[in-house]
Order: sequence, then C-alpha cells, then structure tokens
Amino acid sequence: MPQSRYEKIISARWIITVETDGEVLENHAIAIRDGKIAAIIPAADAAGLEADERLELPDHVLMPGLINLHGHSAMSLLRGLADDKALMDWLTNYIWPTEGKHVHDDFVFDGSLLAMGEMIRGGTTTINDMYFYNAAVARAGLASGMRTFVGCSILEFPTNYASNADDYIAKGMAERSQFLGEDLLTFTLAPHAPYTVSDDTFRKVVTLAEQEDMLIHCHIHETADEVNNSVKEHGQRPLARLQRLGLLSPRLVAAHMVHLNDAEVELAARHGLSTAHNPASNMKLASGISPVSKLMDAGVAVGIGTDGAASNNKLDMLAETRLAALLAKVGTLDPTSVPAAAAIRMATLNGARALGIADKVGSVKVGKQADLIALDLAQLETAPAFDPISHVVYAAGREQVSHVWVKGRALMRERKLTTLDESDLKARAGDWRNRILAK
Repeated sequence: MPQSRYEKIISARWIITVETDGEVLENHAIAIRDGKIAAIIPAADAAGLEADERLELPDHVLMPGLINLHGHSAMSLLRGLADDKALMDWLTNYIWPTEGKHVHDDFVFDGSLLAMGEMIRGGTTTINDMYFYNAAVARAGLASGMRTFVGCSILEFPTNYASNADDYIAKGMAERSQFLGEDLLTFTLAPHAPYTVSDDTFRKVVTLAEQEDMLIHCHIHETADEVNNSVKEHGQRPLARLQRLGLLSPRLVAAHMVHLNDAEVELAARHGLSTAHNPASNMKLASGISPVSKLMDAGVAVGIGTDGAASNNKLDMLAETRLAALLAKVGTLDPTSVPAAAAIRMATLNGARALGIADKVGSVKVGKQADLIALDLAQLETAPAFDPISHVVYAAGREQVSHVWVKGRALMRERKLTTLDESDLKARAGDWRNRILAK
C-alpha cells in the first residue's frame, strides 16, 4: 500500500484523546494504516486523503477502547445463578460447587465467547481475565478479536482443572507455550487470593514471573474478613504478607483493594503496583468502597474492572466507569473527587499502564494501535450534548456504542458484531442454562 494511502479514515464530531485529561478534538478524523493511528487531522483536511474505507460519524464520540482490568469471562454462564449472598457464602456454597460439576474446556470456551460478545457490544477492547482452562480463554480471545490477557489461576486445592498449586502452574505454562507469538494474547500468572495461596506458592509465582517476564494478577484486600483472617493466620495483613513474599511490584495488578489504610496506600504507591477497581461487584457483595481517590493521589495507576458476570451481573464498562466516579464522590463526600475525565482515564489509559501496554493502546495518539470505539450521542437520552466527556461517563449507555475496532479491525459495525455470531452465542448460553438446571 502506498504510504500516501490509508486503510481507514474515521471522521467524528468529537474525539476524546485521553492523552490529556479533558482534551476533546472537534470535527477531526483519525487515519489508520497497518492497524495503527497514522494521523489525527481536522475532518476537512481528511477529505483530500486517499483511503480504502471512509466512515463519517457526525454525531459520535470517538475514543480509546475500554480496558476491563479484572474479569472472569467464563462465569458469564453463571449470571444470576446465586444473588444477594455474602462473598464466602456465594463462593463456597454456590459458585465453587457449580463449577465443580460443569467447568471444563467447553464451558470455559462458550462462556468466554459469550462474555466477549457482550463486552465488545459495550465498547470493551481489552480484557484482563482470570480463570481455568486457559487455552479455551485464549481461543475465545482469538475468535472474538479482543485483546486478551489470559490469567492462569493458581490455587492450593483441587478443581476439575488441576490438583494442586504446582499442577496449576505447570498446566498454565504449557498452555501459554501454545500461543506464543499471538499479538493479541498475553498470558499472566493469577494466584487467586492470599486466602487460597500459600507462602511457598507465592514465592514460586514471583520467581517465575521474573524469569518469564509475566504480569501477576491477584484478588487482594477484597473484604474485611480477608484482612482479619490474615492477621489471625499469618500475623499480618495481606498486603504486608505479600510485601514480605516479594509480590509487590509493577508486575502486580491487584484486584479490588477495598480495605486499605493510609500506610497500605503509600505501600502500594512505593512498589508501583496497579489496582483494578470493581465498583459494581464490590457494591453487590457489600465488600466496601475502594479508596481510589487516595490511591490515585498517591500515584497508583487505578483501572476499572467488571469482575465476573456471576457477581455483577453485567460486563458493562461504561456502567462501571460511572459507578467509579459516583462512588468516589459519596465515599469521600467530595463532589470533585474523580471527575469525568479522570474516570475515563481509569477505564482506558490507566488500564493500559497496569498491563504494560500504554505504548500501544489506551489513548488516541499517532503511532498507537487503533483500538477505538464510537458512541452515538444523537439519542434522546444524551440530548443536548454540551460536554462529550461528561456524557460518556454520566449519561451514555452501552447501547450507544456503535462501532468497535481493535488494531483497526472492526469487531462491531452499527451495533452488529462482525467476528461473533449473536444467535450462536445465545444458543450456547441457553444450552448451558439447561445443563446447569438439570444437575
């Protein structure tokens, strides 16, 4: 392709760059070549450029794709199975027994596909996942076209997938070897939580992560009981224990991080770890409110996650972003806490930084890969449109996401998925509903 010609030129009423909080380009266009953003120019100037495809979005916001920093995609098949329960009651009496009966490769593949279809329709372009049967998650990621971080769960106790911690690690690394070189796939080590993983296993995870240059993804400080039980069992709060074991580093994505004191906020900042804030799941399970304002003020990269559909019950990053902003305000009694622009950064560039891919995605910048979404604001629910950043956070819904691209490839056009078959996804979900109810 001649360098003067582009694959796509997308013109929009507004472009939210996220490069600088509050930056909005009006009536601009993005030119894409080789899956990357090759130019950002006024729409009028784009008219004279050569392109294989042109798209005019006169009533739309164009912005970076949303990054779901913590999820369990396959658990979409358990959506609504057990609601209004405390976390440990929900896990031990409902979720883990059901998983024991049903979770195998086919369950994980079908559930991950369903979740990815839902996430794409909501504007999510990257998922940082954590589950079992990692090859099935990877295959679903490749089928959907999403940027997928495959978290290899590690526990001390047996499941259908593995018998002990060493078995989880060995199987996860073997599956990782099958997909080396896939640009949109990254495998991570995912020790489940401090209350399900031993000191010895955490040490092994740290050593392996350093040897293989892998991220670590772990639930930490999710509930008050977790913290109190750690003090009883280990004589330390979880974060202090993990510091002693060498887990705290820029490699770590710490999911939830709800029950933190000021010293722990400073500890997280000092070690350069990132956190994944899951507002809806934390609210639904009554886990608490993460001190995201304090974390961000301390310099911690705080991203946003949905958690799994079994505890949310939807994988809606726009809704999570709104909740993140609102919870920060009510939690601090400060209406200026986490303004809309900061919330969008949490859902995009902060997530990219946490995953080590901020040089590739997370903002609209020449040279970055074209992971982009468009939202149609020409709807009754978003009229009038004074401030597109405010509208994306406080007014728009996922049903207004019209287009989704990853590396310039369209995963959705005009609300229609292009890589996945919606009827097929619904049929798979219905089949699993019947199989779960039968047992």
